[in-house]
Amino acid sequence: MISDTLTVVREFCRSPVHTGALSPSSRRLAEAVTVVVPGTGEPVVVELGPGTGPFTGAIQRRLGGRGRHLAVEINPRFAEVVSARFPGAEVVRRDAAELRGLLEERGIGGADAVVSGLPWAVFTPRAQRSILSAVAASLAPGGAFTTFTYEHARPLPAAIRFRRLLGAVFEEVVTGRTVWANLPPAVVYHARRPRPTRD
Repeated sequence: MISDTLTVVREFCRSPVHTGALSPSSRRLAEAVTVVVPGTGEPVVVELGPGTGPFTGAIQRRLGGRGRHLAVEINPRFAEVVSARFPGAEVVRRDAAELRGLLEERGIGGADAVVSGLPWAVFTPRAQRSILSAVAASLAPGGAFTTFTYEHARPLPAAIRFRRLLGAVFEEVVTGRTVWANLPPAVVYHARRPRPTRD
């Protein structure tokens, strides 16, 4: 855990825009975010921004060897850590905004669940919309998307803008209870049913 924290701090200092946090997410937050992973069948689960892997581990435990797990990480250092630690996950070094094409390249029609650890508050409005649109276009029918924000950041303009954008992209957005056992405390968003896109 200490080595994970040091890795996250180092990467945050190198690129705060891509890292966005000073410590890994807690097991409690990982459990809350990954509850969307189907408990049966052979689901396709996509993870955006795994970092050092707290959500990756939770997804792997929920899958128990079933289905397919793609972890999309743009940071090469984090990608190496997750690849070494979780051989059951297929780590892909790509931008999350390229998700639709990434799935098509692998012959995957859609994801049953998309789980995000991305630092939304540090992204530009354009980047937020680009990634969320890619997520919406990549979900299989009945698929779900989960992500989180830090409790203290919820009143900030960037966080408010992101929550509104979630509602503009998805018909159903549910805000979960605050996960106090995380540093800092966090709130999980559960989203389903992408809205039709305008041509």
